[in-house]
Amino acid sequence: MAARGPIGYESWNSYLPEKGVTSTGEAVMDLAGKRERNDACAIAGRFALAIVGCAWGLALVTLPAAAAATANPQPIYVAGIPVDFILFGLTLLGVAVFHHATLQVALTGLAAITIYKLALTGFKFGTGFPGLFGHMAHEWVVLANLFCLLMGFALLSRHFEKSRIPEEMPRFLPDDWKGGFVLLVIVAVISSFLDNIAAALIGGTMARQVFRGKVHIGYLAAIVAASNAGGSGSVVGDTTTTMMWIDGVSPLSVLEAFVAAAVAIFIFGIPAAMQQHKYSPIIKDAPAGLHIEWLRVFIVALILVVAIASNVIANLNFPALLDSIPVIGLAVWVAIFVTAPLRRPDWDVLPETFKGTIFLLALVMSASMMPVETLPAASWQTAFGLGFISAVFDNIPLTALALKQGGYDWGFLAYAVGFGGSMIWFGSSAGVALSNMYPEAKSVGLWLRHGWHVAVAYVISFLVMLAVLGWHPDAPHKKAAAPSPQAVAEAMQLSQGAF
Repeated sequence: MAARGPIGYESWNSYLPEKGVTSTGEAVMDLAGKRERNDACAIAGRFALAIVGCAWGLALVTLPAAAAATANPQPIYVAGIPVDFILFGLTLLGVAVFHHATLQVALTGLAAITIYKLALTGFKFGTGFPGLFGHMAHEWVVLANLFCLLMGFALLSRHFEKSRIPEEMPRFLPDDWKGGFVLLVIVAVISSFLDNIAAALIGGTMARQVFRGKVHIGYLAAIVAASNAGGSGSVVGDTTTTMMWIDGVSPLSVLEAFVAAAVAIFIFGIPAAMQQHKYSPIIKDAPAGLHIEWLRVFIVALILVVAIASNVIANLNFPALLDSIPVIGLAVWVAIFVTAPLRRPDWDVLPETFKGTIFLLALVMSASMMPVETLPAASWQTAFGLGFISAVFDNIPLTALALKQGGYDWGFLAYAVGFGGSMIWFGSSAGVALSNMYPEAKSVGLWLRHGWHVAVAYVISFLVMLAVLGWHPDAPHKKAAAPSPQAVAEAMQLSQGAF
């Protein structure tokens, strides 16, 4: 009689073909990995409960202050820190530590913050559920655009992969580490006129092919950095620069961010390309008899053109519309459905992409609830610091506050909030999108350890731009409103009364 452990002989025989493994050793590794993930999820679940417990614990401690706050929503402080930030910090800590359960931690953090504000402090738009609904009405366009773009560009990247253009890339790239560097430059150039999410996914698709499916985490960080660097100086390359354009900042004002971006790509690009070459060298030759599927190339091009055109046309002719509906995201999905009869999109990628998308939206929503009403005085030091903050805090509300405050050199700010998010995988939408394609990148520790060159590149390139261009705050980009006749009359009465 065969001896039986946790899994007997017959069980092994049924387990191996079911899981697609060919040896007992591989099965043991598969089960061990699954057990490790289950253990991590269990720990993450307890951590998530701890976040909720912390929320209510802090609520009980701060009840006296909360009673006064409900009439006039104000943050409640513990040791000089708003409780909202404590909860958000715990959420980010959980995401960093429990990278196998990032979605659960992010959703629990969002729930804890929402419950806390519902019960105690209220929102920017009021208290209770009316305040929450007002907040959602203010944020829903940004959230909907992110959702549509992340989901839509995942389908676009599969069209691009199936077109077989990535398989053709070795024919044009150098055979050594310089091939990886050139690929990063291509990603940066693409991002200068496309959304950085699309650029990162296209870069990730090309890297998967030319590096035989083995892409180093340091190189993944570099792909995200390249997509964010390329979009930092273009008003159509990143959400934050588009916000500046909508608000009245001249496209020429943000163009100087390319100075820092050009320096940065050499600083992070060369080490990352060498990391990748050592890990898995580039394929030297394209497959023989390769046939490009030009119809899929047309579909990819059409989706991208529609995205760019909708962005530009709406900004130039209907700027108010951008605050009312997710124009760019809807345009992308219209193009996807229109071209679906030509080639079926790979709908199978959407369930996994959906998880990553909800994760990002949970963090963005949590960040939008933070009581950040002002920034430090506008200076190059403030802009420099915002780059580090944007690695863990959504750069969209940061940009909105900076635009409201004024007094910045917009090229510096565009580079800081755009490129700074590359330092951690969830610091930018491009990083989250690429991590959906490469789940192994969802580890803050590995990202920082192997992508160290991104943070170094940010510091050096920012200082180089400061030395070369100097800090020159741009003139106010909004015209002051003309005083009303009533205000003029009141001012005249006051002046007459003074004499």
